[in-house]
Amino acid sequence: MITTLAIKNYALIDDIRMDFKDGLTIITGETGAGKSILLGALSLVLGKRADLNSMKDASKKCIIEAEFAIKKFNLQTLFEENDLDYDAHTIIRREILPSGKSRAFINDTPVTLSQLQAVGPYLVDIHSQHETLSLAEENYQMQVIDALAENTSLKNTYSEQLKAYRITTKGLEEAKLKKSEASKEIDYNTFLFTELEEANLEGIDQVKLEETYETLSNAEEIQETLSKVVQLFSEEQIGTMETAKEARAALSQLKNYGSVYHALWERLNSVIIELDDLSEETEQIATSVEANPQELLAINEKLQTLHKLQHKHNVATVSELIEIKNTLDANITDTNNLDSHIEKLEKEIVNLNKEVRKTGKAIHESREGVIPKLQEKLEAILAKLGLLNARFDFKLTLTESLRENGTDTLDLLFTANKGTTMGSIKKVASGGEMSRIMLAVKAVLAEYQTLPTLIFDEIDTGVSGEIANKMAAIMDGMSHGMQLVSITHLPQIASKGAQHIKVYKEDVNNVTETHLKTLSQEDRIVEIAQMIGGKNVTDSALAHAKELLN
Repeated sequence: MITTLAIKNYALIDDIRMDFKDGLTIITGETGAGKSILLGALSLVLGKRADLNSMKDASKKCIIEAEFAIKKFNLQTLFEENDLDYDAHTIIRREILPSGKSRAFINDTPVTLSQLQAVGPYLVDIHSQHETLSLAEENYQMQVIDALAENTSLKNTYSEQLKAYRITTKGLEEAKLKKSEASKEIDYNTFLFTELEEANLEGIDQVKLEETYETLSNAEEIQETLSKVVQLFSEEQIGTMETAKEARAALSQLKNYGSVYHALWERLNSVIIELDDLSEETEQIATSVEANPQELLAINEKLQTLHKLQHKHNVATVSELIEIKNTLDANITDTNNLDSHIEKLEKEIVNLNKEVRKTGKAIHESREGVIPKLQEKLEAILAKLGLLNARFDFKLTLTESLRENGTDTLDLLFTANKGTTMGSIKKVASGGEMSRIMLAVKAVLAEYQTLPTLIFDEIDTGVSGEIANKMAAIMDGMSHGMQLVSITHLPQIASKGAQHIKVYKEDVNNVTETHLKTLSQEDRIVEIAQMIGGKNVTDSALAHAKELLN
């Protein structure tokens, strides 16, 4: 319920703050006093687009703030879905800056207009004689039936099943498309994979392979060169080893004369040992290198294959070729598995379709079960409101279509008069009739669910006498379990309020301003008397007003 509404610099309002009570709040005032301004301001809080022209003083900021007590409405999930912090005492603020920009806040957190519009309908429901179009909408009509049928659990199950069905159906479409595209490439991918598979890439050391190829290709030159090196090391008289050994023998005569000579001998001795080892290893390598035309041919073929594949796939290493081969293998496997995957999805879809249709039928039967009760209740209320011959016909049809709210279609037929053919409610019901139907619908809904704050904006237009009393009684009954606000010109309805607010205009410093006043009991007697007999209040009008209030 709304607890407080504060408005600054909006239309004819300078700065007002109004506290609201639970139950029925009545708002009255002369035509043009600014009652519609209140609704306009509240609509901004609920997500209506801002208009710079609505500012009283365009050089100042316009601020509209509403406070709500929402503990009993179970809106935690709604707040979470819209990424909002939940608070049982929620404050919504809307600001229009002189620049024309608009800002909105929920519990001091900046929000977008879409977030505001998502929350608004769960807090306040505004109805006027010209704003009853929702009655003509099939979705709203279904909601009314479902409220009586207590279909919340069934509809949640249906929604989950429908979601699973649609996700699986989409998955099947994607799998079929993937198969269609993959089928065009499967032969080529298989060829590429086979080519890489036959290359036996695992375990190949390309660097070592290329070194072996170079060795075999130049075996004769390597053997000649290494033999020459060995000869230079070991040739008698002029060989490097012989020369070094003679020098070592000469230094051995001096090594006992001092550490410096001994160090020279040690270094030369180490060189001789290393040269000797180097000579032996060179001789061994020279011996091991042999020309092998067959091995050379095999290595050359393998390297040619590698280079061809690397160039073809635009890579430089064997590991990259193996990675490509594995990817191709996975793609081929996926393609080959698509048929079984598609078959599995098709079976799932058949089962999901059966489940969702079974739930849809259960919802249909539940709806059919409560329609007679709803029809009876609506017609009884409308009879009290002067539509004695009002009749409804809910044409509920089970279809093959999987719709958001079930598998039904609904056409609500209506007539207000005897002897006339029923027609679609949106075509045959007048504005006044739609207002009374809306009141009847809300009165019925109030018995079955917790409704947001209801605001009726002069839906009693054209009603008088005993009908007005009945309408007032209905509103009074509804207000015992919810917050209801009625903007009215009827004294019968005005007298039922637990709270009575008067909207009036006055000139302040030659500027017309709209003000609000919460009326005392004495003020209410005068206000209702004026509603009965005009500004010149008579004793009989006062007496009638007191009678209504009592």
